[in-house]
Amino acid sequence: MVSGRSVADAMLARPKVGTADLTVAGARAELADDHVHAVLLVDAGVLVAVVERADLADAPDTDPARRYGRLGDRVVRPGEDLLETWRAMVATHRRRLAVVDAQGVLLGLLCLKRSGRGFCAQTDVDARARERADTSA
Repeated sequence: MVSGRSVADAMLARPKVGTADLTVAGARAELADDHVHAVLLVDAGVLVAVVERADLADAPDTDPARRYGRLGDRVVRPGEDLLETWRAMVATHRRRLAVVDAQGVLLGLLCLKRSGRGFCAQTDVDARARERADTSA
């Protein structure tokens, strides 16, 4: 399934992103969807923070969300070995990693399925977004 592949082979190429000035309240609204596990905040294409629910526990609604997020263990390079990355994600219970290039430009999102046995496919994510749009219309 993942042997011999890179992170780029499995990443979602069109992740949902937020702007660098998104407030904590805005990030909380995004995270209210149980399919959203992380908010990717970008400034001119460069990833400035990955914000997860737990980051915002005591944060005031009006603060910038980027203040509470981080990069570090929440990012991966596209050329990294997918099997090694999968093993690390399972070991650390991390289901989302932002994929960035050497300059920090956001390229995609590596999304581990709830089962931990595979990665989310762009077609599935797009279909779920269409279903949500259809039910809210």
